[in-house]
Amino acid sequence: MTDRELDAAGVTEPALRRAYTECRRLNARHGKTYFLATRLLPVERRPAVHALYGFARWADDIVDSLDAATGPAERAVRLARLQRELAAGLRAGDSAEPVVRALADTARRYAIDHRHFAAFMTAMRADLDVTEYATYADLRTYTYGSAEVIGLQMLPVLGTVVPREEAAPHAAALGVAFQLTNFLRDVGEDLDRGRVYLPADLLAAHGVDRDLLRWSRAGGRPDPRITAALREFEQLTRVVYGEAAPGLAMLDPVARPCIRTAFVLYGGILDAVARDGYRPLHHRAVVPRRRRAAVAADGLARVAAARLRARSRGNRTPPAPHTPAAPVPASPPLPPAPAASHADRRIA
Repeated sequence: MTDRELDAAGVTEPALRRAYTECRRLNARHGKTYFLATRLLPVERRPAVHALYGFARWADDIVDSLDAATGPAERAVRLARLQRELAAGLRAGDSAEPVVRALADTARRYAIDHRHFAAFMTAMRADLDVTEYATYADLRTYTYGSAEVIGLQMLPVLGTVVPREEAAPHAAALGVAFQLTNFLRDVGEDLDRGRVYLPADLLAAHGVDRDLLRWSRAGGRPDPRITAALREFEQLTRVVYGEAAPGLAMLDPVARPCIRTAFVLYGGILDAVARDGYRPLHHRAVVPRRRRAAVAADGLARVAAARLRARSRGNRTPPAPHTPAAPVPASPPLPPAPAASHADRRIA
């Protein structure tokens, strides 16, 4: 599949092909939910998405390492080195570092604003020494760099049927919704790293502090105060999904199934947390395999329908365009495939 993707994207230089392949491997290993959704994209756009997410995962791995041999000082050195490689690679459009090489090539091909990458690295640096956020507003300041800009980086790749600036707020919200979902799912693992992403004031309103979280984590014991705090955070996260939802119809029709699939699967993680009794401190909530298969099958049907409509109009899918939006907060019954009301209007 990799060769087919790279051939379709026009990536011919051997070293660059290897760089994109490495990004694809990182995306497949770390982002199983989004990697599944990515396979619903037009084949020629997949390498760019792998480059964007592969780089993000690589940087995240540096700051999230639980390896005792990689202390805070070493992580800071590695992140600073990566930032230098990134800045030089974006300037030159190339790099000796494979993941940066693929990212720089994607940024050049799709004219992605370099400020989005700078904001992302600022958020990664914060993870080296910021271990909690006092308020939800403080957390959202962090998620601008760690999540919103990921959605904005994707916009030129996925394509829209409206002006890009109209879709941008929804794309940014979708990135945040995905990350807040991860924060809820991974609250126990983050606590092991010394971080608590759930806002301190939200926790305190329910009588929860870091010591209580550690007590629950260590003993595998639930607590009604923790349950109430996690439920409130879940509700905040669903609000953000609602902010993202209107953007789905703004996407290039052949990109919609990918993002909709990711949206439904991530929303399913929230459902799984609730179904498990809000116990992510004790085990990771997962979307049942049967549900994942059903959502993926629905996505494939939507892809086929979108491509058929495009062919019936005599259009070929352009190899560039924009990005995300989203469907609905929970995991509702799968509705009929969306109509392609603006399918013939594209942004170059």
